[in-house]
Amino acid sequence: MLGLSATAFCCMVFVLIGGVPFSNAQLDPSFYNSTCSNLDSIVRGVLTNVSQSDPRMLGSLIRLHFHDCFVQGCDASILLNDTATIVSEQSAPPNNNSIRGLDVINQIKTAVENACPNTVSCADILALSAEISSDLANGPTWQVPLGRRDSLTANNSLAAQNLPAPTFNLTRLKSNFDNQNLSTTDLVALSGGHTIGRGQCRFFVDRLYNFSNTGNPDSTLNTTYLQTLQAICPNGGPGTNLTDLDPTTPDTFDSNYYSNLQVGKGLFQSDQELFSRNGSDTISIVNSFANNQTLFFENFVASMIKMGNIGVLTGSQGEIRTQCNAVNGNSSGLATVVTKESSEDGMASSF
Repeated sequence: MLGLSATAFCCMVFVLIGGVPFSNAQLDPSFYNSTCSNLDSIVRGVLTNVSQSDPRMLGSLIRLHFHDCFVQGCDASILLNDTATIVSEQSAPPNNNSIRGLDVINQIKTAVENACPNTVSCADILALSAEISSDLANGPTWQVPLGRRDSLTANNSLAAQNLPAPTFNLTRLKSNFDNQNLSTTDLVALSGGHTIGRGQCRFFVDRLYNFSNTGNPDSTLNTTYLQTLQAICPNGGPGTNLTDLDPTTPDTFDSNYYSNLQVGKGLFQSDQELFSRNGSDTISIVNSFANNQTLFFENFVASMIKMGNIGVLTGSQGEIRTQCNAVNGNSSGLATVVTKESSEDGMASSF
């Protein structure tokens, strides 16, 4: 996708939305035009209010969509709480004390239900929230293909298996994305979501003191950046201190994530691996995105649309949940929605 003209890119996005290579043909940006015409403004209103007090929530919601799609598809399974028959994905190691925004999705769902009852899926709310979050953070915007339905099940073990960790090397990252039919370009583009948000020390502290059990810091880290991180994350400290994923513009969606990689300022191993693995095909992509923010935005949009079509339920599959954290007719898990959610970006998964 690198080097595409504007015309070629527009044609490509048309194909993505139309569903020829990897989109479900039943998804369409106009899906709710006649049944919930003000859907976008409802979601945008809630997110605008939330982001004014917590700008980091925008990055959290982009990642929440990712955490959903990588586990049995984009079906809102991540939102389901524990019940007698469901083991929630929220307690899986990559999600536990990491994911944020569950309460915000519930706020949006309540507002949508008041305006358009029994109409809009939680899976579509997740997809729309990711796009609007990008827009509110000064990132790219796109027409989100809609028409997903919500799952009746969750898969805790698959969450533990499918979500990439911040300690993954490039080989494991590529394999992880390939398993979802996502390319190397998708990997690099979606990693750019780390241009906003924060991470806890415990997920990268080994890079600062004892990387790969060498007794030394990760040699790919910029030395000044290393000292900054060591001050935030003391050796043997609690591990819950937070630092910005992007040390330059932490609340703005831009291409500085890639510029940071070029100078050894990727926070997680999984970030810096995109640039520091000698001979890797990811290096040229990082350079292209660092030098051309428009190109990054175009590829991020294409990759988000592609990811948003993984394993979707449509038609009569699944259901339209009336509350996002429980299947219809089972309200036993509703009360615990906030308890499994971290108050900060934990980043137990690298995305």
